[in-house]
Amino acid sequence: DVRDGHEADAMRLLGQVAQDAPYLGVALPGLIADSHKRVVTRATDGIAEAYLALAGALRQQDAGDFAMLLLRLALDLRPDFTAARLMAAEVLAADHHPDFAEQMLAPVADDDPLGAPARLQRAMLEDRLGHTDEALSELARLSKDYPDSPLPDAQIGDILRLKTRYADSVAAYDKAIARLKTPGHDDWLLYYSRGVAYDRSHQWPMAQADFEHALALAPDQPAVLNYLGYSWADADKHLPEARQMIDKAVQQRPNDGAIIDSLGWVLLRGGDSKAAVKTLERAVELEPQDATINGHLGDAYWAAGRKLEATYQWRRALTLNPEPDDVAKLEAKLSGNHASAAVSGQ
Repeated sequence: DVRDGHEADAMRLLGQVAQDAPYLGVALPGLIADSHKRVVTRATDGIAEAYLALAGALRQQDAGDFAMLLLRLALDLRPDFTAARLMAAEVLAADHHPDFAEQMLAPVADDDPLGAPARLQRAMLEDRLGHTDEALSELARLSKDYPDSPLPDAQIGDILRLKTRYADSVAAYDKAIARLKTPGHDDWLLYYSRGVAYDRSHQWPMAQADFEHALALAPDQPAVLNYLGYSWADADKHLPEARQMIDKAVQQRPNDGAIIDSLGWVLLRGGDSKAAVKTLERAVELEPQDATINGHLGDAYWAAGRKLEATYQWRRALTLNPEPDDVAKLEAKLSGNHASAAVSGQ
């Protein structure tokens, strides 16, 4: 479009690409600066572009193996085809080959128009390979190199949150959110992620504010609806609103075991033990190895008077690697404090 004189249309198209693939947002200035260059200079370049387009379509249909074959063909024709390397690295990472994915990105230079997304991906892969300090250092450099982008600090926040360094992750999300000029629909994830970090660090008022902000940006986002609804139900607060939120999440993800568990939990909190049992049995079918869901089903059985099944379910939950706090709660229920523990969820 730029080369045809339609620069405004090209800028809108690049902006849309960045919205559809957020990690490309950090590369947007470079892509715009490079947009005047001719993409296809010879026939083999055009064939490589076609392979990339078909590989992208196949990825959307969960045909990763066939997509990878096409990407390798594209790179045989055009070894410096960074877009193909980025997609190939994503396929390899999704197939649990982070080492091969990192090797795929190794030839991409930092000054490549897509160098920044490649650096972001490499940092993610470094963390998966156990090199967390190296990943954080590279992301810190990216944060300095691209001061207008929230992506490096958001990725730092994600890594730290998964390492249970919640206070540090909140600080990273703060920096990322501060870089948002005008928060839009696609920015809900930042507020949601910070909300989770606040919740895990026992700062519920801050967490609730972030979840509500995330819903203001994306009212139908099931992850946020579920988290906030479940949290309210778990605290035995705002049960009608919690039920509405979880029902809305279930409509969008009817086979998500965690969301079905939340529905069962809010039913149990509301006193409908019969419906809770049925719902939580469905949740366990969907996520049979989840300790929390199995424990909740035990609570529902107890409330419904099915005490033998309840104790069996709690014992099963203990075998599924529950969180340390949940271990104490399950052991309290099994030690004889059934009634108070099951009713309160403690």
